[in-house]
Amino acid sequence: MHGLEDRYSDRLNFVYLDVDDANTQEFKRQLGFRYQPQLFLLDGDGNVLEQWVGFVPEQVLEDAILRNTEG
Repeated sequence: MHGLEDRYSDRLNFVYLDVDDANTQEFKRQLGFRYQPQLFLLDGDGNVLEQWVGFVPEQVLEDAILRNTEG
Protein backbone atom coordinates (compact mmCIF):
# COMPACT_ATOMS: atom_id res chain seq x y z
CA MET A 1 0.00 0.00 0.00
CA HIS A 2 2.76 2.44 0.85
CA GLY A 3 4.37 1.98 -2.57
CA LEU A 4 1.08 2.94 -4.20
CA GLU A 5 0.78 5.87 -1.84
CA ASP A 6 4.24 7.06 -2.88
CA ARG A 7 3.29 6.86 -6.57
CA TYR A 8 -0.24 8.29 -6.41
CA SER A 9 -0.30 10.71 -3.49
CA ASP A 10 -0.68 13.54 -6.02
CA ARG A 11 -4.04 12.03 -7.15
CA LEU A 12 -5.39 10.43 -3.96
CA ASN A 13 -5.52 10.88 -0.22
CA PHE A 14 -4.61 7.67 1.56
CA VAL A 15 -6.36 7.31 4.91
CA TYR A 16 -5.78 4.49 7.36
CA LEU A 17 -8.32 3.67 10.07
CA ASP A 18 -7.46 1.96 13.33
CA VAL A 19 -10.18 -0.69 13.47
CA ASP A 20 -9.77 -0.94 17.24
CA ASP A 21 -10.38 2.78 17.80
CA ALA A 22 -13.92 3.43 19.03
CA ASN A 23 -13.83 6.83 17.31
CA THR A 24 -13.87 5.13 13.89
CA GLN A 25 -16.97 2.99 14.54
CA GLU A 26 -19.47 5.28 12.79
CA PHE A 27 -17.24 5.71 9.75
CA LYS A 28 -16.71 1.94 9.51
CA ARG A 29 -20.46 1.43 9.76
CA GLN A 30 -21.10 3.92 6.96
CA LEU A 31 -18.55 2.17 4.73
CA GLY A 32 -19.87 -1.28 5.52
CA PHE A 33 -16.61 -2.46 7.05
CA ARG A 34 -16.63 -6.24 7.61
CA TYR A 35 -13.13 -7.63 7.86
CA GLN A 36 -9.53 -6.62 8.25
CA PRO A 37 -7.90 -5.84 5.90
CA GLN A 38 -10.60 -4.13 3.91
CA LEU A 39 -9.74 -1.45 1.37
CA PHE A 40 -12.05 1.18 -0.06
CA LEU A 41 -11.58 3.51 -3.02
CA LEU A 42 -13.80 6.55 -2.52
CA ASP A 43 -14.62 9.46 -4.77
CA GLY A 44 -14.36 13.08 -3.64
CA ASP A 45 -17.86 12.93 -2.16
CA GLY A 46 -17.13 9.84 -0.06
CA ASN A 47 -18.98 7.39 -2.29
CA VAL A 48 -17.46 3.92 -2.48
CA LEU A 49 -16.20 3.31 -6.02
CA GLU A 50 -14.58 -0.04 -5.33
CA GLN A 51 -13.72 -2.17 -2.32
CA TRP A 52 -11.72 -5.27 -1.51
CA VAL A 53 -11.64 -7.65 1.44
CA GLY A 54 -8.52 -9.61 2.31
CA PHE A 55 -5.29 -9.74 0.34
CA VAL A 56 -5.32 -7.80 -2.94
CA PRO A 57 -2.46 -7.86 -5.45
CA GLU A 58 -0.86 -4.46 -5.92
CA GLN A 59 -1.60 -4.49 -9.66
CA VAL A 60 -5.35 -4.84 -8.99
CA LEU A 61 -5.27 -1.76 -6.76
CA GLU A 62 -3.15 0.19 -9.20
CA ASP A 63 -5.50 -0.65 -12.08
CA ALA A 64 -8.45 0.60 -10.00
CA ILE A 65 -6.61 3.81 -9.12
CA LEU A 66 -5.82 4.50 -12.76
CA ARG A 67 -9.32 3.59 -13.92
CA ASN A 68 -10.93 5.92 -11.39
CA THR A 69 -8.55 8.89 -11.56
CA GLU A 70 -8.04 9.36 -15.29
CA GLY A 71 -9.55 12.36 -16.92
